[in-house]
Amino acid sequence: MTALSNFITHLPILSAVTFLPIVGALFILMLRGDSETVARQSRYVALWTTLLTFILSLAIWYQFENGTAAFQLEEKFDWLPQYRISYHMGVDGISMLFVILSTFLTPICILASWESIEKQVKEFMIAFLVLETMMVGMFCAMDMVLFYVFFEGVLIPMFLIIGVWGGGRRVYSAFKFFLYTLTGSVLLLVALLAMYFQVGTTDIPALMEFKFSREMQMWLWLGMFASFAVKMPMWPVHTWLPDAHVDAPTAGSVILAGVLLKMGGYGFLRFSLPMLPEASLYFAPLVFGLSVIAVIYTSLVALVQTDMKKLIAYSSVAHMGFVTIGVFAATQQGVQGAIFQMLSHGVGSAALFLCVGVVYDRLHTRDIDRYGGLVNNMPKYAFAFMVFMLASVGLPGTAGFVGEFLILTGTFPVSSWVALLAATGVILGAAYMLYLYRRVVYGELTKADVKEMLDLDPREIAILAPLIIVVMWMGIYPMSFLDVMDASVTNLLKHYHDALATRAADITPLGGQLFAWLR
Repeated sequence: MTALSNFITHLPILSAVTFLPIVGALFILMLRGDSETVARQSRYVALWTTLLTFILSLAIWYQFENGTAAFQLEEKFDWLPQYRISYHMGVDGISMLFVILSTFLTPICILASWESIEKQVKEFMIAFLVLETMMVGMFCAMDMVLFYVFFEGVLIPMFLIIGVWGGGRRVYSAFKFFLYTLTGSVLLLVALLAMYFQVGTTDIPALMEFKFSREMQMWLWLGMFASFAVKMPMWPVHTWLPDAHVDAPTAGSVILAGVLLKMGGYGFLRFSLPMLPEASLYFAPLVFGLSVIAVIYTSLVALVQTDMKKLIAYSSVAHMGFVTIGVFAATQQGVQGAIFQMLSHGVGSAALFLCVGVVYDRLHTRDIDRYGGLVNNMPKYAFAFMVFMLASVGLPGTAGFVGEFLILTGTFPVSSWVALLAATGVILGAAYMLYLYRRVVYGELTKADVKEMLDLDPREIAILAPLIIVVMWMGIYPMSFLDVMDASVTNLLKHYHDALATRAADITPLGGQLFAWLR
């Protein structure tokens, strides 16, 4: 046991977790034989690679010290020394949990694709393993160039997953997803270059300590906002998300909702707030306004959807509206609530898409009206769906409640009106999720093809059971997650408020008197 502990301690654990999926992808690439044999072997290699990656990622949590805000498990060496660009990896209480989320969901996605992906299985598994490397690397990166490489690298495998293995209008949806996110990211690259020429380095800790002029902060903030807002996505640049979800395969929707949407929120926390505090304070009313619109408008749109995936996709936009409100409230409860909300949504929304995938695999339709009465012949499915639906609604005792409660608590001292308007999203969320559940699960079992649908098989139980456990764990014992992020959030907000201490009085937030009245 001591030898194992010493081995783990001295292992470059972040690089190992980041690049192990690439090793699996290379192994799959070398597989030869008839198509059926290669497909079967590809599935098993991808599953065991992602399971091993998840187990290895738990060592990050095992070695992580909760009481410190410092970056931990750092790995650093020169990459482009003449330009002061390094390969620098590390995690803190904000990023570490997102690494675990990414490695937790990926093997579930592989299992979810076990039977539904029948063509080009080898290529699909390679794309997913490459996607995992990009996601984990982005959360671990401590150099902005390295961050940008991983941040943009995610687009390529996700574009292929939607465009090759999606349904209906998969090519249209894939290109829409790619162009929206790439366009925003070009402005992020411009901001990155401006920071590099100003500071002379792309090292994230060094950039956090540098004090940019107020005018430069404004332009940098807008450049970053263009990219992170699309990734969230925020209203009105959210329209790519419902299309992408509808046409993506189930595993694509799971990873899109579970991890990719969190990249925007993570960007706000890692860059906008600590590096550009004055601009963040100035533009906070803009973020609040767009977020409140997102919460209310997309919830109303979700109410009239007939496609299950579209309804859940619009609900994701509403939930991400809560996140941006919590982040820019810049209070301890608000920021912790935003991080917790991203984690809980990552598990709960991913699980809802898996529930849609279960019935879609049987009936090959996502139309809500085609179902009804599933509780009669699929009681296990009805129970699992109920747990995830209640978590999305924010029922106390589930993961969804804690994040929303903390966000509203942290936002109220900043603006009672924003908190009140955001709270209406909780009511609307209950309306559209209960509507979905009632139409699909309850009612009379009258349709012949629905009567023939079988309950969850062992593979599907193995997929949904861990998600149920995590949803309940986060709701019943949230401190196991809040303790991890507490020191890092405290340090982030101290840095933010210290930077504003001498200059905040000179900053009139966007909207001026109107925002002051809305407080």
